[in-house]
Order: sequence, then C-alpha cells, then structure tokens
Amino acid sequence: MEISIHQQKKATEVDDEELLKVIADFLEMGHVENIVEMFKQDCRYYDWVGQLLTDQRFAVRLGVSVLFEYLIEERPNDVPLAIPSLSDVLKHETPWVRGEAISVLSIIGTVSAIAIVQTMANDPDPQVAAMVQDILSAE
Repeated sequence: MEISIHQQKKATEVDDEELLKVIADFLEMGHVENIVEMFKQDCRYYDWVGQLLTDQRFAVRLGVSVLFEYLIEERPNDVPLAIPSLSDVLKHETPWVRGEAISVLSIIGTVSAIAIVQTMANDPDPQVAAMVQDILSAE
C-alpha cells in the first residue's frame, strides 16, 4: 500500500509536534545538554525556537536561554538560524513572549540580531522597551 504525499506530510507534522513537546519537556527538566546535541545534529530545530518561547512554563523559556548560551559557544555560526523564528514572535501579543525573544536575540548578539532588538525600542509594553534599552546600552 502506497502512502500519499499528503499522508506523509501529515505524519511528519505530527512527529514534529511530538518532538517539539519532547524538547520543551527536556528543557523544563533541565536536560539542556541533550537538546544541545539535538540542535548540533539537525539545524531545523532553530526554526522552532520562537514556538518554544511561547510555552507557558518558565523553566522551558529559561532552558531556551541556557541552550543558546551553550550553542553560542559550541556553534556560533549556527545560532543565527534562529533569527527568523525569533523575529516572528516579536509580533506576539503577549509582552513576555516578545521579551523572551529579545533576550535570546541578545544572546545571539550578531549585528543583525541586535538590529532586530533595536526595532523593539518603542514596544508598547514599558518592561519590554526597558529591556531593549538595557541591551542596547550594554552593546
């Protein structure tokens, strides 16, 4: 029996959703080293960083920051791959999601990442705007 392309795509999407949940759960449990290894093996996970930052669990979001602290040391040329995903969540309605994305962009620290942070200087949320100012003044 042949599986259609549509069925294959749907199965991949389900697998990706499950894998995203596993990554979030591992980050919550503090198993960042495992996730570092996953990111080193497959760069497509950088596309999921924005989604991870929308997780309600603070430990997951903190884990993303810790993950990028490791990755910036071990894979500095790969971390900018997360910039498009992070840029997407800068439009999120929830201020803490935007703040988390700004924080990770500051860890990435490339010229393009900081330029994106700078675009958030007038964020409607005063805490987000203050965070941006702190990051830019440290540059």
